[in-house]
Amino acid sequence: MYDSIVRNGTIIDGTGNDRFVADIAIKDGKIAKIGQITDPATNEIDAKGKLVTPGWVDIHTHYDGQATWDPLLAPSSWHGVTTVVMGNCGVGFAPVKPDDRNFLIELMEGVEDIPGAALSEGIDWQWESFPEYLDTLESIPRAIDVATQVPHGAIRAYVMGERCNTDYAPTQAEIDEMAVLVREGVEAGALGFSSSKTLLHKDIHGEYMPGTFSGNDEMLALGLGMKGLKNSVFELVSDHLGDDKEWAWVTDFQKQTGLTVTLIATTAPAYENGKMYKLAEQARAEGREIRPQAAGRPTGVLHGLQSSFNAFVGHPTWRNELANLDHDSLLARLAEPATKAQILSEQSIIKGGLMQDLPGLMGQVFPLGENPNYEPLPEESIAGIAKARGLDVMDVMYDMLVANGGKELFYQPLGGYQGFSLDYQKKLLEHPNVLFGLSDGGAHCGVIADAGMPTFILTHWGRDRTRGDKMSLEFIVKSLTSSTAHAYGMFDRGLLTEGMIADINVIDFDGLRLHRPEAVFDLPAGGRRLVQRAEGYEITIKSGEVIFNNGQHSGALPGKLVRRSDAQGVSAAS
Repeated sequence: MYDSIVRNGTIIDGTGNDRFVADIAIKDGKIAKIGQITDPATNEIDAKGKLVTPGWVDIHTHYDGQATWDPLLAPSSWHGVTTVVMGNCGVGFAPVKPDDRNFLIELMEGVEDIPGAALSEGIDWQWESFPEYLDTLESIPRAIDVATQVPHGAIRAYVMGERCNTDYAPTQAEIDEMAVLVREGVEAGALGFSSSKTLLHKDIHGEYMPGTFSGNDEMLALGLGMKGLKNSVFELVSDHLGDDKEWAWVTDFQKQTGLTVTLIATTAPAYENGKMYKLAEQARAEGREIRPQAAGRPTGVLHGLQSSFNAFVGHPTWRNELANLDHDSLLARLAEPATKAQILSEQSIIKGGLMQDLPGLMGQVFPLGENPNYEPLPEESIAGIAKARGLDVMDVMYDMLVANGGKELFYQPLGGYQGFSLDYQKKLLEHPNVLFGLSDGGAHCGVIADAGMPTFILTHWGRDRTRGDKMSLEFIVKSLTSSTAHAYGMFDRGLLTEGMIADINVIDFDGLRLHRPEAVFDLPAGGRRLVQRAEGYEITIKSGEVIFNNGQHSGALPGKLVRRSDAQGVSAAS
């Protein structure tokens, strides 16, 4: 007698091989048999006509705080994700001295746009060391599995104190101490070490995050702290990818350790001039396990009244009279003709970047609508709509912002959308060295809602794209499951084969869709976040237990902490 059988589903098993119709039997949380199964089960799931896939393995999230209070790890779990990796971009909450807790909260708030009040209220600090943090994570019941990395920012703060986010060069003794802490965390079960060297990452006071200006000697030394620890990963976010000196230490690290390096670029030119693709090609030519990460679409800021950003946030009337109003009061004021006239007569005081030319920016801002379109044409932009109507572009932006109860959101791709096409994104995603990532689940609560990236990839690239070639579902599923799991040393998941953990999605592929993002106020202290819901995930199974049924949580909490394992081909959930 099996615990469960998923019957007659169209299986895409995560290997990249062709789909097939079969049954999947589950026993004791593992896949026991695949084929035509006549034996009975306690729970029978009819998957005829549905896609059956492994659960998604999302390697780039920021649930470091949320994982200590939210058993669902939503919204990622709403989208068929059964394993998340956090501790990315060099930010996290361990190791930490009691006096530095607020510093790490302000760092996370600034870098990842997670409300500091929510973190302050939600986190129950039961740790100082990184191993103690892992033990805390392990003790908390949750729906899906969670894994993490040792963050450079926390390591620097722990060792260097108030000098951690300056250009002060650490002493050799401090570098050695940091390397010991990296090793301690990875030996205890972290999947790797993460760091950030981008000027985009600052705390709420505008200070650059620890590690931004770290020398190559420090970076290499901390990475070498993992030497000999199999299945560990070095994640690097950087403005300098492609620079000879940066590439030299990255390749030196990879050569000395044989470990995986995953690279994340933070500047639009890295995508627009093909730099990321060239890095992937160079790594492949040199036989290096260096894996750039790419999202299914360019990261995009969401404008709107439900967002913390829109085209008028820099106008004096907005800043002085409207910024702190609740939604209904704000909507009432914006509906007043006098308020509209006043705002449109003003100039924004924000003069940096694209905001210095708001009418020009409107050519890159697109209303999402009820069925979000993330590959729009120029004529679908605010500027294109205004031109077609013969109206002033900022007048149109104002009216669309206020229409329909102020619920509309507007998508502004930040980079990688040259030529108003995702063709380059497709080319990058299909490179064999590139990993699907950058959903940023749990982060950027006020302006970005990309945690539903797996659903977007499945629907846009696998079904709905009309302006170019699609991708095969077999490639997509492999990229969201076994490719990401195995890159991070998790060899017990990502495949629908006998002996694997039974992490399974049953999907109504024809009915799968993303809804427009919306603002909810469900974080601790009433904090706001933008979330995006999906429909079409009929069943999500984690370790053999149904955790979601048509979008509703079943109450089951089988998720565990995933610790790094030295054993080749094994990564056990503890």
